[in-house]
Amino acid sequence: MTNIAVCPGSFDPITYGHLDIITRGAKVFDKVHVVVLSNSSKQPLFTVDERMELIRQSTAHLPNVEVASFQGLLVDYAKKVHASAIIRGLRAVSDFEYEMQITSMNRVLEDEIETFFIMTNNQYSFLSSSIVKEVSKYGADISELVPKPVEEALKLKYKQAR
Repeated sequence: MTNIAVCPGSFDPITYGHLDIITRGAKVFDKVHVVVLSNSSKQPLFTVDERMELIRQSTAHLPNVEVASFQGLLVDYAKKVHASAIIRGLRAVSDFEYEMQITSMNRVLEDEIETFFIMTNNQYSFLSSSIVKEVSKYGADISELVPKPVEEALKLKYKQAR
């Protein structure tokens, strides 16, 4: 039996913090589906297809990682791919309350799917896609925050916006 997990997020764009969680999850599970979900409360910089491609490039070294997108309930996607687990990253205690609400709702919707929280590496505990976009917009060096394909894509996006 294959042990499959789903790692959801908006990934706009993927950062080294996300990659830390995905890499560690890929060590524990036979297969990890990194799923780009549409978040109606956010205005994305990158299209879903662009985000998926950046994730593919950033996780190419992880043979058991697949990238997909999904609209709808995460538990529906998890059931579709026969996942038994959801991986959620935590940066700080402040993330926990929000994540607990989501986990509780997922448990009500599908009690056979477990959620696993992975604390991000301390060096990425401050890192978010929003912060990366903000500092990148002003030309700051983000090479220690995001994989090279993301750094190049951000430079191109903000160059086009000027």
